[in-house]
Amino acid sequence: MQEFLIPAKPDLQAARESWLKMLARERRLSPATVEAYERDTRQFLHFLTGHCGGSPGISDIATLRPADLRGFLAARRNAGAGARTLGRGLAGIRSLLRFLERRGLANAAGAAALRAPRQPKSLPKPLTASDARHVVSVEGQLAEEPWIAARDAAVLTLLYGSGLRISEALGLSAADLASEADTVLRVTGKGGKTRLVPVLPVALRAIAEYRKLCPYYLDPKGLLFRGARGGPLNPAIVQRDMAKLRSALNLPDTATPHALRHSFATHLLGRGGDLRTIQELLGHASLSTTQVYTGVDTARLLEIYESAHPRA
Repeated sequence: MQEFLIPAKPDLQAARESWLKMLARERRLSPATVEAYERDTRQFLHFLTGHCGGSPGISDIATLRPADLRGFLAARRNAGAGARTLGRGLAGIRSLLRFLERRGLANAAGAAALRAPRQPKSLPKPLTASDARHVVSVEGQLAEEPWIAARDAAVLTLLYGSGLRISEALGLSAADLASEADTVLRVTGKGGKTRLVPVLPVALRAIAEYRKLCPYYLDPKGLLFRGARGGPLNPAIVQRDMAKLRSALNLPDTATPHALRHSFATHLLGRGGDLRTIQELLGHASLSTTQVYTGVDTARLLEIYESAHPRA
């Protein structure tokens, strides 16, 4: 980062650089997240330059009030930033202030007291059951190499059949689901939380077909799913191949690999699945996260209403 692009005094510039390095090295945040925090705090420093009448230093942000931060959020909103962007920006500022507070250089109470903008709730957009079955079938895959088509079908079947996240499916070892007797899979998801998920016979058959056709030795200690050159399968490859399927099947842009996980939950709920059980299968820490699916299957809701209500 070129120094002239950061409107801050040297003490604050140095502290901010140390904070960004800590995020990357010690907290191991993704490069994209660190870049977003860098950009958000840089915009905040630009705002403070006008707000304080000059380049801010640590003394200028040491006792920031909620009103100062509200002014920044209002300015960003007027510039077109949405609630998610504002929430992330506030999270970055709080993190920087806590970093300074731990070193006795600032007070983070003002940022902690400010409520983050309310985030809009967007409903998941599942595929229809027919489209989901087509997407996960080996016949529906577009790869010319038979083993790659079998691999893609196996991965997508796990997303739809067991509700796995793409990272969870691609993180499976070759020792997992090694036989058709393995009907339950132990998955480690977000936050290191472990859960048990059932694996459908169709998914076990898809994995067995992939194993049979895969040209690479699948070391039980290594990863199950391989890329075209034998290395780990990159999530971007699965997303790219799903985009090709979307185009071929004339599906909406919302038909992503993650939409298959949404479809898993929505179709279970539509067939009478218990919400608490679906929470466990998805690995959600809170039931409120799972409850979003109750707003999805409107057609099923109306069907039950019309068949059950005495005046329908």
